[in-house]
Amino acid sequence: MTDQGGRRARGTRQRPAGPAPDAARLAEAALTHLARFAATEAGLRRVLARRVDRWARAAEAEGQADVAPRAAAAKEAAAQVAKRMVAQGAVDDAAFAESRARRLQRSGRSRRATLAHLMEKGVDPATAAAALPEGEAAELAAALAFCRRRRIGPFALTEMPPEARLKALATLARAGFARDVAQRALRMDHAAAEEALLASRRGE
Repeated sequence: MTDQGGRRARGTRQRPAGPAPDAARLAEAALTHLARFAATEAGLRRVLARRVDRWARAAEAEGQADVAPRAAAAKEAAAQVAKRMVAQGAVDDAAFAESRARRLQRSGRSRRATLAHLMEKGVDPATAAAALPEGEAAELAAALAFCRRRRIGPFALTEMPPEARLKALATLARAGFARDVAQRALRMDHAAAEEALLASRRGE
């Protein structure tokens, strides 16, 4: 059977839901996910819980019995799988936080924005705070990276009039940068800004 465009119509029958995911299936799903993405323990737990939720919706649609308690048991198994991945070293919240913090700083995220991102990913506050780049130079480099991405301050295509500079200052503030850091970034000339970014990448 084909549709009006001559394409074969897809059947509407879906794959049977089958039994609730057990620890073995959840561990396999965890390894598949970790092969593609870095994750925290909490993040991996959420990924596996969503997998259980998809099974539960399909099982309920089929009319399977006792879906809720089986889903709850599967989610408990998912939490244990995530813990086991931490114990085996496949998941390391501190390493994830350090790597992600460096990447975010280089892309122009402020310390405040980076901290919020890490906590959203499930990193505990103390681990997230310890992963943040230290020193004012790192925060200035992040502000300069933000300026370069937005084409403001030292990276503006034309000289910025006072009203545009005030608008840029407000933009940096909304991104989480302190006023003094934002002002320093906006006052830099292009050559000094590029040198500061280069020094930051070299870890100076």
